[in-house]
Amino acid sequence: MHAITIPEPGGPEALVRAEVPDPVPGDGEVLVEVTASAVNRADIMQRQGFYDPPPGASPYPGLECSGRVAALGAGVSGWSVGDEVCALLAGGGYADKVAVPAGQLLPVPEGVDLKQAAALPEVVCTVWSNVFMVAHLRPGETLLVHGGSSGIGTMAIQLAKAVGAKVAVTAGTREKLERCAELGADILINYREQDFVAEVQEATDGAGADVILDNMGAAYLDRNVQALAVNGRLAIIGMQGGRKGELNIGTLLAKRAAVSATSLRARPPAEKAAIVAAVREHVWPLLAGGHVRPVVDRELPMSEAPAAHRIVEESGHIGKVLLVTSA
Repeated sequence: MHAITIPEPGGPEALVRAEVPDPVPGDGEVLVEVTASAVNRADIMQRQGFYDPPPGASPYPGLECSGRVAALGAGVSGWSVGDEVCALLAGGGYADKVAVPAGQLLPVPEGVDLKQAAALPEVVCTVWSNVFMVAHLRPGETLLVHGGSSGIGTMAIQLAKAVGAKVAVTAGTREKLERCAELGADILINYREQDFVAEVQEATDGAGADVILDNMGAAYLDRNVQALAVNGRLAIIGMQGGRKGELNIGTLLAKRAAVSATSLRARPPAEKAAIVAAVREHVWPLLAGGHVRPVVDRELPMSEAPAAHRIVEESGHIGKVLLVTSA
């Protein structure tokens, strides 16, 4: 088969399409013939040499894919060859085939195109596990999403609105904010021109955000705590703004607030399977009913992975950028 490899870390040109051995599904695994994968920030970090795959995972980038079941490993039940699926991966999505634990497999939701289903697993599992399983967003509460026009952001907006929450977003252009509004965002904040702390406080009559989903890390840490409501919950899922920040414990105590930080890729298979099961139970019906949908900016051939990485690195997209195989 062919896969996008990274012989040496570097810029987008470091992604090289090469012929590699076919993966073989182990016990409890399913072999998926890949139709499409999606580009995530983690793929860029891996290409740059900053985010190695977990031990035993595929060395190729790609944390989610869609396709068809090609073979079943020993002990797998509930799936058949030919089933149309999408999958949460620890790596290997940028390839013709990938082996994935059966617990990380999902059926393509009713009404969703097979290719576009590749835009779902990583973002839905990230949003559901952080916003709902960890931060426990409830109806009537306010969620602040940084990077509202990203793949994570566009899904967070939709899921929060589906459960009856109010949504504030930050983004860097009018076009991106308008797309967020189309998805249901109530409070639109241009982070280049506005102070998100002041805007959230004003929009909530001084209460603040009950939950904040943050991809920036250190750069926003202090202001995120300022923007939290009493009993607020800050969920950190990225470090685009740096690794080390200063936290005012006094403010945190006064607000009886909580800060959590999670990653998805390195979790044990059992934890990923539990998240995937929760997503199938709670989110898949919303997709089937048309209440939530994948947001795809564009589709490129898998061979154009370097171009796709440039687009994502430059934030020249809204939602997800997909890489489609020739299969």
